[in-house]
Amino acid sequence: MSAHSDLTRNQSLVLDRLEKAESPMSAYAILDQLRDDGLRAPLQVYRALEKLLDMGLAHRLESMNAFVACAQPHCHDSGLIAFAICEKCGQVSEFSDDVVRERLTGWADREGFVVKRTTMEIRGECRVCAAA
Repeated sequence: MSAHSDLTRNQSLVLDRLEKAESPMSAYAILDQLRDDGLRAPLQVYRALEKLLDMGLAHRLESMNAFVACAQPHCHDSGLIAFAICEKCGQVSEFSDDVVRERLTGWADREGFVVKRTTMEIRGECRVCAAA
Protein backbone atom coordinates (compact mmCIF):
# COMPACT_ATOMS: atom_id res chain seq x y z
CA MET A 1 0.00 0.00 0.00
CA SER A 2 1.55 3.33 -1.00
CA ALA A 3 0.19 5.11 2.08
CA HIS A 4 2.65 3.13 4.24
CA SER A 5 5.52 5.32 3.07
CA ASP A 6 3.76 8.38 4.52
CA LEU A 7 3.54 6.90 8.01
CA THR A 8 5.73 7.63 11.00
CA ARG A 9 7.70 4.76 12.53
CA ASN A 10 5.14 4.28 15.31
CA GLN A 11 2.22 4.39 12.88
CA SER A 12 3.93 1.79 10.69
CA LEU A 13 4.61 -0.47 13.68
CA VAL A 14 1.00 -0.25 14.87
CA LEU A 15 -0.45 -0.81 11.40
CA ASP A 16 1.85 -3.75 10.78
CA ARG A 17 0.77 -5.32 14.08
CA LEU A 18 -2.92 -4.83 13.21
CA GLU A 19 -2.44 -6.28 9.73
CA LYS A 20 -0.82 -9.41 11.20
CA ALA A 21 -3.36 -9.84 14.00
CA GLU A 22 -5.86 -12.67 13.74
CA SER A 23 -8.48 -10.75 15.71
CA PRO A 24 -9.18 -7.17 16.83
CA MET A 25 -6.64 -5.73 19.26
CA SER A 26 -6.96 -3.31 22.14
CA ALA A 27 -4.49 -0.44 22.36
CA TYR A 28 -2.89 -2.09 25.39
CA ALA A 29 -2.48 -5.42 23.55
CA ILE A 30 -0.77 -3.52 20.73
CA LEU A 31 1.49 -1.78 23.25
CA ASP A 32 2.40 -5.10 24.90
CA GLN A 33 3.42 -6.56 21.54
CA LEU A 34 5.44 -3.50 20.51
CA ARG A 35 7.43 -2.91 23.71
CA ASP A 36 10.50 -4.59 22.17
CA ASP A 37 10.23 -2.12 19.29
CA GLY A 38 10.57 0.83 21.67
CA LEU A 39 6.95 1.75 22.33
CA ARG A 40 6.60 2.30 26.06
CA ALA A 41 3.60 4.54 26.67
CA PRO A 42 -0.08 4.06 25.81
CA LEU A 43 -0.12 7.59 24.40
CA GLN A 44 2.32 6.52 21.66
CA VAL A 45 -0.10 3.80 20.54
CA TYR A 46 -3.19 6.01 20.84
CA ARG A 47 -1.59 8.77 18.76
CA ALA A 48 -0.60 6.28 16.06
CA LEU A 49 -4.08 4.72 16.09
CA GLU A 50 -5.75 8.13 15.85
CA LYS A 51 -3.76 8.98 12.73
CA LEU A 52 -4.40 5.53 11.19
CA LEU A 53 -8.12 5.99 11.84
CA ASP A 54 -8.04 9.45 10.24
CA MET A 55 -6.26 8.02 7.19
CA GLY A 56 -8.77 5.18 6.85
CA LEU A 57 -6.08 2.53 7.37
CA ALA A 58 -7.62 1.18 10.58
CA HIS A 59 -11.03 1.00 12.21
CA ARG A 60 -12.23 1.04 15.79
CA LEU A 61 -14.79 -1.55 16.78
CA GLU A 62 -16.78 0.45 19.29
CA SER A 63 -18.49 -2.48 20.99
CA MET A 64 -15.16 -4.24 21.61
CA ASN A 65 -13.01 -1.14 22.25
CA ALA A 66 -10.55 -2.71 19.82
CA PHE A 67 -8.94 -1.93 16.49
CA VAL A 68 -8.51 -3.70 13.14
CA ALA A 69 -6.58 -2.85 10.01
CA CYS A 70 -8.78 -1.77 7.13
CA ALA A 71 -9.43 -4.77 4.90
CA GLN A 72 -10.90 -2.65 2.10
CA PRO A 73 -8.92 0.58 1.64
CA HIS A 74 -11.63 2.03 -0.60
CA CYS A 75 -14.35 1.48 2.02
CA HIS A 76 -14.07 4.91 3.59
CA ASP A 77 -15.09 6.41 0.25
CA SER A 78 -18.47 4.67 0.43
CA GLY A 79 -19.47 6.34 3.70
CA LEU A 80 -20.49 3.03 5.27
CA ILE A 81 -18.25 0.56 7.01
CA ALA A 82 -19.77 -2.62 8.41
CA PHE A 83 -18.32 -5.44 10.45
CA ALA A 84 -19.67 -8.94 11.09
CA ILE A 85 -18.26 -10.11 14.43
CA CYS A 86 -18.38 -13.79 15.38
CA GLU A 87 -19.14 -14.10 19.07
CA LYS A 88 -17.64 -17.60 19.25
CA CYS A 89 -14.27 -17.39 17.47
CA GLY A 90 -13.80 -13.60 17.32
CA GLN A 91 -13.44 -13.44 13.52
CA VAL A 92 -14.23 -10.02 12.12
CA SER A 93 -15.26 -9.56 8.49
CA GLU A 94 -15.34 -6.06 7.04
CA PHE A 95 -17.76 -5.21 4.26
CA SER A 96 -19.64 -2.39 2.61
CA ASP A 97 -23.13 -2.68 1.17
CA ASP A 98 -24.52 -0.17 -1.31
CA VAL A 99 -28.17 -0.99 -0.56
CA VAL A 100 -27.72 -0.42 3.17
CA ARG A 101 -25.73 2.75 2.50
CA GLU A 102 -28.47 4.07 0.19
CA ARG A 103 -31.21 3.32 2.75
CA LEU A 104 -29.31 5.06 5.55
CA THR A 105 -28.46 8.02 3.31
CA GLY A 106 -32.14 8.29 2.32
CA TRP A 107 -33.21 8.32 5.95
CA ALA A 108 -30.60 10.94 6.85
CA ASP A 109 -31.65 13.14 3.92
CA ARG A 110 -35.34 12.93 4.89
CA GLU A 111 -34.55 13.72 8.53
CA GLY A 112 -32.04 16.46 7.75
CA PHE A 113 -29.42 14.50 9.66
CA VAL A 114 -25.82 15.28 8.68
CA VAL A 115 -23.87 12.01 8.78
CA LYS A 116 -20.17 12.23 9.60
CA ARG A 117 -19.49 8.50 9.52
CA THR A 118 -21.44 5.27 9.70
CA THR A 119 -20.02 2.16 11.30
CA MET A 120 -22.21 -0.90 11.72
CA GLU A 121 -21.38 -3.90 13.86
CA ILE A 122 -23.32 -7.10 13.36
CA ARG A 123 -22.82 -9.78 16.01
CA GLY A 124 -23.53 -13.46 15.59
CA GLU A 125 -21.75 -16.60 14.41
CA CYS A 126 -19.55 -16.99 11.35
CA ARG A 127 -20.24 -19.77 8.84
CA VAL A 128 -17.73 -22.14 10.47
CA CYS A 129 -19.00 -21.66 14.02
CA ALA A 130 -22.66 -21.79 12.97
CA ALA A 131 -22.04 -25.14 11.24
CA ALA A 132 -20.21 -26.65 14.23
